Amino acid sequence: MKIYKFLSLFFIAFTVLSFSSCGSRDEDNPQDTTPGTLQIKFENGFNNLGDIVLNQTTQTSSQGQKHNFSTLKYIISNITLIDEAGKEFRYNENNPDKGAFIIDQADAVAGIVYLDLNEIPQNNYKKIKFGLGISQNAYLLGQGGQAEFWNRAKQKGMSWSWAAGYVFVKLEGKYGTGSATTEYMNHTGNMGNVKANDTPDLYREITLNLPTTARVNGRIRPSIHILADLNQFLSGEKPLILNTANAMMMGSSPHLVDVTNNLTKMFKVDHVHND
Repeated sequence: MKIYKFLSLFFIAFTVLSFSSCGSRDEDNPQDTTPGTLQIKFENGFNNLGDIVLNQTTQTSSQGQKHNFSTLKYIISNITLIDEAGKEFRYNENNPDKGAFIIDQADAVAGIVYLDLNEIPQNNYKKIKFGLGISQNAYLLGQGGQAEFWNRAKQKGMSWSWAAGYVFVKLEGKYGTGSATTEYMNHTGNMGNVKANDTPDLYREITLNLPTTARVNGRIRPSIHILADLNQFLSGEKPLILNTANAMMMGSSPHLVDVTNNLTKMFKVDHVHND
């Protein structure tokens, strides 16, 4: 009986150890290629201080002009993650229905707009790239290739007629010298087929280094926190002054080309969480 009892206890212990070992191996299995998720957080601010409050937060430009925002929206698309070896993962490239997003300050929660991306390959990512606006390759797919996003953009006021295309950035508010009292509207965007119409292409791609590697796997969902410094609007690479000639502009005029070029410099990654 003692022998049988000993063998029984030995078998139970062996079974427990086996399951424990298998569970440990499964958890750290390097062959596990299950896709993960990634969160991107956009925080709009002035001079790297976040949480712009619409109709309230006022900034003084490098030219001494005060301005605020009553509307602050822009389109992000063609998100690309670049790993340690330089290999790119392109998230629904030129597919606005699944890969384009509207960053609307009115939707911010505690100053932040959240984007959640699914089906991200497991990897260690060192850079992120994205488009400001919608590329011509995506736009020229026509309504059949982007009907869902077109409807979202229309509801958000980020489109003109179908022939005109999308509003890439919509900035509205008030400006002035002593105080911000005069209304302005600067809406940037492509007007249809830019080659056929011989107009500037305002779509821009931005590449940012991550200060900490974003480690995507089945157990970790990284969060990339991006700050957008809207001080670049008027105080960027080319200092701009709002006046009666440019305060109410839509499309791709020379002034809005300058606005676009300034805004491409407003993004930076503040930090990365690997949770």
